[in-house]
Amino acid sequence: MSPDAATISSSTSPVSSSSWSDLATIALQGESIARADALRILSADDDQVLAILDAAYQVRREFFQKSVQLYYLKNAKSGLCPEDCGYCSQAKGSEAGIDKYPMLNAERLMDGARKAFESNARTYCIVASGRGPSDREVDHVANVVTQIKSEFGLHICCCLGLLKPEQALKLKDAGVDRVNHNLNTSERFHDEIVSTHTFKDRLQTLDVCKDAGLELCAGMIVGMGETHEDVVDVALKLAELKVESIPVNFLIPIEGAQLGRPVDLDPRYCLKVLSMFRLTNPKTELRIAGGREVNLRTMQSMGLYAANSMFVSDYLTTPGQKAEEDFQMIRDLGFEITAGDYESSQLLERFGKSSSAQQV
Repeated sequence: MSPDAATISSSTSPVSSSSWSDLATIALQGESIARADALRILSADDDQVLAILDAAYQVRREFFQKSVQLYYLKNAKSGLCPEDCGYCSQAKGSEAGIDKYPMLNAERLMDGARKAFESNARTYCIVASGRGPSDREVDHVANVVTQIKSEFGLHICCCLGLLKPEQALKLKDAGVDRVNHNLNTSERFHDEIVSTHTFKDRLQTLDVCKDAGLELCAGMIVGMGETHEDVVDVALKLAELKVESIPVNFLIPIEGAQLGRPVDLDPRYCLKVLSMFRLTNPKTELRIAGGREVNLRTMQSMGLYAANSMFVSDYLTTPGQKAEEDFQMIRDLGFEITAGDYESSQLLERFGKSSSAQQV
């Protein structure tokens, strides 16, 4: 059963396919659809899924053609986090069996950047657990990024938690291009999943990063017990913030994490969510992130008719499906693959694919 199923009237009137095409027309003009239409997508009957997905694909094809940008997640610092985010295996109070280690040293971070450069990857990501970095950690990352930019000129993305204005400026000055900082859920539902920081704290970090001139990557986790209103709230907030990239995660139940599985997600609902995000954020890179294997299951490939980006292989602390299965799925769609970072490019090479965009 998908979220809000108990609150959706069984007499909900079906929406004609032409209505969904009208939404595509609005989005093709680069505009976000109205809130009421976004809610209609999420509550639509399942027999409308293909029509909704077709509308999303019209927009995806216009702005991103048939390309699929691949990324591979990796931790520069794992666990050791004082925050109590209920969904996270790295959070305070989590009993999940994960590796824990402090920030990697400059040599290891530079080695990763070197490999990224040699594989013709576009982006090098530095991800660290925790509430936010200390000034010492920011100095460390900034110094390494300066070296990376000088030697390799890579696009740099950092995910370091809550940032202060001076920290964001230091990262920007060092050469960081983009910061990932997810909203995770709506302001209304935020306190249900975490108590150690506020929704405004998260918005403030996005604001200071934007003010510093950094690109923004921000998304959400679907399936934590939120309502349709909450999901739409996040999509429209991200449209308002004009973020460059949106990762949409579908909750993976992690043994030992505080949050279990309050809602069972079905693949049709997940496709409606992805389509809604595409139509509310037509020109934004939309990524199918964690949980696609668990929640989209046999319908994973259909998600790429709305999204134009995905993580390949494993996630931060949970495994994904085998990389060769990801590549086969994309080949079967007739789409083009672009490797975004070192690990995804190496996986492409391992299975006989070029690390640059190509028709498959």
